[in-house]
Amino acid sequence: MGCGGSKEGTGVNGIQTTGSSGSSHGESHPEYDMLLKILVIGDSGVGKSCMLLRFADNRFTDSYISTIGVDFCIRTIELDGKKIKLQIWDTAGQERFKTITTSYYRGAHGLIIVYDITSLDSFNSIKRWLIDVDRFASPSVLKLIVGNKCDLASKRAVDQKVAKKFSDELNIPFMETSAKDSTAIDEAFIRLAADIKKIGTPTTR
Repeated sequence: MGCGGSKEGTGVNGIQTTGSSGSSHGESHPEYDMLLKILVIGDSGVGKSCMLLRFADNRFTDSYISTIGVDFCIRTIELDGKKIKLQIWDTAGQERFKTITTSYYRGAHGLIIVYDITSLDSFNSIKRWLIDVDRFASPSVLKLIVGNKCDLASKRAVDQKVAKKFSDELNIPFMETSAKDSTAIDEAFIRLAADIKKIGTPTTR
């Protein structure tokens, strides 16, 4: 169940990717106007790693490899004529990695909380993840709730209207995606980045 992805390059779980418009790690003069750190959290198996792989490299794999601790990818996008470098961290959903992943909340500008639309348990876990967010992340961090695997509509366990009502009550934007079909993956990351950009200028160069 779920999708962790078999990844290429380097990094904790093997992914160190730059999008087509991005620049790679290790450059002494990165070409970007703003650096945003985005953390992707949620239960194991909801498709967090697949979302990153689709966004960073436009690839998908059915192979499921659990993220060990924390992994990351990089992609540079353009918003309003500015180059925005997104540093996206993929965290392990398993409880045993919790002490590793909580430290990565610090300094995050945005958080994507992911659940699997075919798993009611993963949706119910959002409240638990938000408790961690309140404890470890900055009060100003922006959030987005994402229901992944919307391609599996026949197996849906979480009604979209229920999820929308829940997110509205929390005043957190909500959308559904599919890493497999590449549905709204770019939109999710770009929407969050655009919202962060509107409220300030985190790390600029």
